[in-house]
Amino acid sequence: MAWMTYISHWFEQDDWYEGLQRVNMSQARQVGLLAAGCQPWNRDVCAASGDRFAYCATLAIYVYQLDHHYNEFKLHAIMSEHKKTITALSWCPHNPDLFASGSADNLVIIWNVAEQKVIAKLDNTKGTPASLSWCWNAGDAVAFASHRGPLFIWTISGPDSGVTVHKDAHSFLSDICMFRWHTQKKGKVAFGHTDGSLSIFQPGNKSQKHVLRPDSLEGTDEEDPVSALEWDPLSTDYLLVANLHHGIRLVDSESLCCITTFSFPSAAASVQCLAWVPSAPGMFITGDSQVGVLRIWNVSRTTPVDNFKLKKTGFHCLHVLNSPPRKKFSNQSPTKNHYTSSTSEAVPPPTLTQNQAFSLPPGHAVCCFLDGGVGLYDMGAKKWDFLRDLGHVETIFDCKFKPDNPNLLATASFDGTIKVWDINTLTAVYTSPGNEGVIYSLSWAPGDLNCIAGATSRNGAFIWDIKKGKMVQRFNEHGKNGIFCIAWSHKDSKRIATCSGDGYCIIRTIDGKILHKYRHPAAVFGCDWSQNNKDMIATGCEDKNVRVYYVATSSDQPLKVFSGHTEKVFHVRWSPLREGTLCSGSDDGSVRIWDYTQDACINILSGHTAPVRGLMWNTEIPYLLISGSWDYTIKVWDTREGICLDTVCDHGADVYGLTCHPRRPFTMASCSRDSTVRLWSLTPLITPLQINILADRSWEDIIGNTDSAIEPGAPPLLCGKVSRDIKQEIEKLSGNLRVKKLRWFSECLSPPGGSDNLWNLVAVIKGQDDSLLPQNYCKGIMHLKHLIKFRTSEAQELTTVKMSKFGGGIGVPTKEERLKEAAQIHLRLGQVQRYCELMVELGEWDKALSVAPSVSVKYWKKLMQRRADQLIQEDKDDVIPYCIAIGDVKKLVHFFMSRGQLKEALLVAQAACEGNVQTFHVSTPKGPSFSDDIYKEDFNELLQEACRELAEWYFQDGRAVLASCCHLAVDNIELAMAYLIRGNELELAVCVGTVLGEPAAPATHYALELLARKCMMIPACFPSVGYRDLAADLLLLTPDSELQLVKLCAFCPGGTEEISHLHEKCKLPTVEECMQLAETAHADGKIFETIKYYLLSQEPEKALPIGIDFIKEHISSSDWTLDTIYPVLDLLSYIRTEKLVLHTCTEARNELLILCGYVGALLAIRRQYQSIIPALYEYTSQLLKRRKVSVPLKIEHLSEELDAWRACTQIVNPSSEDSPYTPPSDSQRLVYATLLKRLKEEPLRGIVGPDYVTGSNLPSHSDIHISCLTGLKIQGPVFFLEDGKSTISLNDALMWAKVNPFSPLGTGIRLNPF
Repeated sequence: MAWMTYISHWFEQDDWYEGLQRVNMSQARQVGLLAAGCQPWNRDVCAASGDRFAYCATLAIYVYQLDHHYNEFKLHAIMSEHKKTITALSWCPHNPDLFASGSADNLVIIWNVAEQKVIAKLDNTKGTPASLSWCWNAGDAVAFASHRGPLFIWTISGPDSGVTVHKDAHSFLSDICMFRWHTQKKGKVAFGHTDGSLSIFQPGNKSQKHVLRPDSLEGTDEEDPVSALEWDPLSTDYLLVANLHHGIRLVDSESLCCITTFSFPSAAASVQCLAWVPSAPGMFITGDSQVGVLRIWNVSRTTPVDNFKLKKTGFHCLHVLNSPPRKKFSNQSPTKNHYTSSTSEAVPPPTLTQNQAFSLPPGHAVCCFLDGGVGLYDMGAKKWDFLRDLGHVETIFDCKFKPDNPNLLATASFDGTIKVWDINTLTAVYTSPGNEGVIYSLSWAPGDLNCIAGATSRNGAFIWDIKKGKMVQRFNEHGKNGIFCIAWSHKDSKRIATCSGDGYCIIRTIDGKILHKYRHPAAVFGCDWSQNNKDMIATGCEDKNVRVYYVATSSDQPLKVFSGHTEKVFHVRWSPLREGTLCSGSDDGSVRIWDYTQDACINILSGHTAPVRGLMWNTEIPYLLISGSWDYTIKVWDTREGICLDTVCDHGADVYGLTCHPRRPFTMASCSRDSTVRLWSLTPLITPLQINILADRSWEDIIGNTDSAIEPGAPPLLCGKVSRDIKQEIEKLSGNLRVKKLRWFSECLSPPGGSDNLWNLVAVIKGQDDSLLPQNYCKGIMHLKHLIKFRTSEAQELTTVKMSKFGGGIGVPTKEERLKEAAQIHLRLGQVQRYCELMVELGEWDKALSVAPSVSVKYWKKLMQRRADQLIQEDKDDVIPYCIAIGDVKKLVHFFMSRGQLKEALLVAQAACEGNVQTFHVSTPKGPSFSDDIYKEDFNELLQEACRELAEWYFQDGRAVLASCCHLAVDNIELAMAYLIRGNELELAVCVGTVLGEPAAPATHYALELLARKCMMIPACFPSVGYRDLAADLLLLTPDSELQLVKLCAFCPGGTEEISHLHEKCKLPTVEECMQLAETAHADGKIFETIKYYLLSQEPEKALPIGIDFIKEHISSSDWTLDTIYPVLDLLSYIRTEKLVLHTCTEARNELLILCGYVGALLAIRRQYQSIIPALYEYTSQLLKRRKVSVPLKIEHLSEELDAWRACTQIVNPSSEDSPYTPPSDSQRLVYATLLKRLKEEPLRGIVGPDYVTGSNLPSHSDIHISCLTGLKIQGPVFFLEDGKSTISLNDALMWAKVNPFSPLGTGIRLNPF
């Protein structure tokens, strides 16, 4: 296995403990990503292959991949090696995993999407690769050309690797717009030029340069650039060309003549892009450049077959996916022979409908628009499968949360727009009019004014009224100079400050009256109003100084000037909690902390390797400061000691803006030159504080004042407004305060993305009055007792899709005519049933169904059922009314589920449960009709199934909290808790579980145990006594906690005094008493008690041989089960690390690690932790091979078990469509059956299945870590093992730690990823 190469050397070293680094994990968790839009400047910036498509923002390529299970496209990877604008993208025609891209810094890169890595790079290409394409005639060659030419061909590997020039394609008279290789004819290539002409080259023929200009241009020197160019996939010579003004022509590249000129409905329309539809011969589609109109054409007609207006803004590029997404649903019906007699049931051809001459092609078009929008349009069903309506396409310089509605986040960009996003849905809700040049900075108006002030590079500053959608005020005092920062005072809403390259910081009122012009010796880049004194403002200047001004006087001189930076100062920020403290970031790579009252720099934070841009103080912890830099990182600082607590490397370019969520102080957003906005949770930085709240500690351990909190070494305390408000509210209440306290703190500490929704559902389950539910409750996941009520009121929304009609080829008309005639005769003879069957044969279902009841209702139902089955086969939305009419809820729910329309499935199942869907029971004549209760039961089952699917969809999307909401909505508390635990939302699980009480108790106790394990290791991160007490407090909240407390006391290191204190707190005998108890128990032959008390004594190592011998003896017998040995093994694993790694314990340690590895593998099978089972077996085998031990396990036996597990579980999960399925052999079945006998059931039902934490699906730009368990690139959060180098994914680390407490490196160090 791949991972063995990484860590084999650890297995050699037995006594490895010295120099142990703190097991580190990034503390800031990425919880949301706003992807960039598609850039509108270069032509070939979107491409597709198989079930992936990709588009280019300015600096990064976004790759989306089809998730077959849910039939939807998901962001799979972000590729960001290019440092300058990406110019073109081309997917490899022979290998769906490869694509090539070129950029303005003369670079061409070949990517492997599956492995997410660069395979080859070509630097310093001669000229910018303005267009590029894989050569169809060679396996691994990419051709590219600059605007002037020539065409270069880069052979990537093999004997002829290197760059050559195409022998004919050079010395052009007009610039190249684009070129296209012919897909069938080897080496044939066409170029389109800016003067409207084409050049065509093919081996063995005379080169044709600058031919076929549109007739209207002949003899003139007007330009009409070729805007699109595509070879006809079914012909060797035909070429479809679009010129920007002249329109579209089909030309013959051999005879050089124009075959067809296509005409548009209006003269104003011009074509921006076009694409052939591979699934429909002769069909192509075009996108207009002014308005987003998609037109569908057939080469046999000069006018469009159909036009759809998809968006207000014009198209930029179009690409048709070769294979439309496959639907996984198939209705198994036996195939009948296709012949017609007047009595047999007719089987109509599934694709026959009217409008056959030009039906819409089935296919999906990737559409990119000029405003950066990107979508996937299903042309057959006339609906979007996926649409990201707006996106920034350039650097985002600033981002700010709206003060009075923090669900809205505004961003300002180089692309000249400000966009406002809803952070819960991660979609854009408003965008400014645009055309402002570059927008460097923005500032929300205070309160609920709904205005944003923006600062631009050339057009001064403005105020944009969001609701009116227009600019309501402009400020031009700085002339044409760039304004780098704008700040609306939040203490005095009439004042706005701007600072500019002209050296002035200007304070004016919102109606434009100038109050102050503060002159600086050089450009001013940043300014910030003090949050404690409404008349203080600080500025950052190019002369390396920070200045503080007092606005209430008439003086234009600064009160203070702070010098110390060695390069220009950019941003300055006042601390919201420490009066008179401010920080500044500079191009010298440092952040300085200044104290206004002491007139001094009180700390210098060094660590960034490039200029610092983003700066943000935390609004609750007075010493926490976050900075973002041109070195692509975000750093989190403890400003007391100047220590960097965490470095985040997820952005792919310079980090410019940082902003803190006003109501969730530990949620922040960042924006970057990589055109993305990312949301982060900083809660892991204050774990001890969170646990103080859960353990119901006193207010002193939770809320403090700023002065005591900034003492060096003091534990984190909340000192801000949000926490003070919570405390005041709670002190007003009477009754059960703990519930409110848990809920309010949980909402304040959790990131957005479902925690509010979860708490609303908890309140509904606890019987809260509906009138107290917040307004936005109906936008989230509702409790099912409300679902129908709320949805009925917005029933219009359910007609999501306009019905479509399209079919395939043309039926033979003569036969059709004959059948019609026969049908008419049958009808006149009163043979209605035959008439119906013939109409069905003709595909005229409506006529058949409208008269079928005259035969019998039963016949009509049967016909309806057949129609529904057929529509499901064709995957048509038209099936819905049929299923509802005949009450076939089950079929409809499964149809929706198969298409990934899980919310629709849920709605139908709930409606059925409430008795809204009429079900016809076609009862057998004699037997009694079923009672309604049985149906009700059946529907309930369906409802639970629909909920499970929807929850799983959210969970796989990295949104465990919303998955949990789905289960709460149907009162399934057990599964709701399990999903929170599997998403590692342990603190939230404990809060919610405590409030829900008894039904959630088992899961709450498990979450408390995991949290206690987290606390056992905390002292390493927070050198403050008292955190092991926290672990004890948590465990004391659970009933029967004695055993857990024993483990805690056994594991925690410390001096004699500390340990006796802990024993006392946990109500356990003293260390000396434990020794006596152990010896007594040993004499009485009580194994478990002996081990327990030895572990608590001064010589815990005495427990090892006793426990290990007990386990070895059991494993040697044939009928042992996990339950007999696991409690002993689990207890043994809590022996203190420093005792376990002693030389004297080497053999016992190795045996313990092997037994834990093997039992871990079995537990992983029981919990279905598919991704780590092979690694656990491999780990155990490696230890057996390399260490001197005598355990009754054989390597052959282990690999036999692993193969049996693989063979017997592959049915459940066929990994890919290509790999042939081989059924397990009888011996494998036997081995696997024995395994399962040993395992027994998992006691906590819901937690079976893999762990998946928030953000697991979010691609990072820059951090590329390879997992030492799988050898693959890690997507989502990474966990570092104890050597500080080896990494595994956080998901794998969590699962590993839950089944085997020891690190995969085989060192005997415990793993603690919780």
